[in-house]
Amino acid sequence: MMNVQLTVPSLLERAEKFYSKKQVVSRTHSGIHRFTYKQIGERTRKLAHALEKLGVQKGERVATLAWNHHRHLEAYFAAPGIGAALHTINLRLFPEHIAFSINHAEDKVLLVDEDLFPLVEKMHHLFKTVKAYIVMTDKATLPDSSIEALYSYEELLAESNPSYQFAKDIDENASAGMCYTSATTGKPKGVVYSHRAIVLHCFALGLADTTAISEKDIALPVVPMFHVNAWGLPFAATWFGTTQVMPGPQFTPQIIAQLIQDEKVTITAGVPTIWMALLNELEKGNYNTS
Repeated sequence: MMNVQLTVPSLLERAEKFYSKKQVVSRTHSGIHRFTYKQIGERTRKLAHALEKLGVQKGERVATLAWNHHRHLEAYFAAPGIGAALHTINLRLFPEHIAFSINHAEDKVLLVDEDLFPLVEKMHHLFKTVKAYIVMTDKATLPDSSIEALYSYEELLAESNPSYQFAKDIDENASAGMCYTSATTGKPKGVVYSHRAIVLHCFALGLADTTAISEKDIALPVVPMFHVNAWGLPFAATWFGTTQVMPGPQFTPQIIAQLIQDEKVTITAGVPTIWMALLNELEKGNYNTS
């Protein structure tokens, strides 16, 4: 029997090989963008290369402060792809808790959405270990800032290698991701996910008695990618070749209903308050959610 290490990069590699023409549909501030898994793979490899060039070492942490979109998906695989761990920051935490979690995790690089950058601009002097800030934006220019080590996500990708090879010596028990609780009592507590745990969770999401997600589905993860990895859907959907629809920043019930209709979504996930709001919208509007 072959002894194969269960690692996060292998999930994306399978999508690149078998589902290269399947799509990731991503809503950002500038509109709807469509990428094939082949393109997502190339962009992810470029990001992994860029992180390495910025000095991120195996075992270190890369943080994200971002909504659900294609760039966040790329970070999901790029950081573990070089043997680092992805720290998804809950943007709804109190500012002091965000600063605490960044310092406690000892994040080396922070990827941040443009509309969330003002928060980082106010707080970056509190971050003790962050050496570089990458702004995820559709715009050609960076926001005005006093931060010196400030980079454009797309410019970094333009200067990096689309054929970059993910690390081949990753231990499946090494950390691939982490997040922090919302600190019901005391300070936030960090939880680490191993490569093995994420892959096994993907297996579970494909089971008939769980979400039964498969290649034929079109998945819309409404649950935030900063909240327990969007319940693992971005990882599993990529591995299975599922079409993904990312709702993007500051979505509304109207936007969700329109995406479900226009993209013919077959499976979605979110907390009850999301569905209560969507139900109200569906009762008011004339949407086809069949």
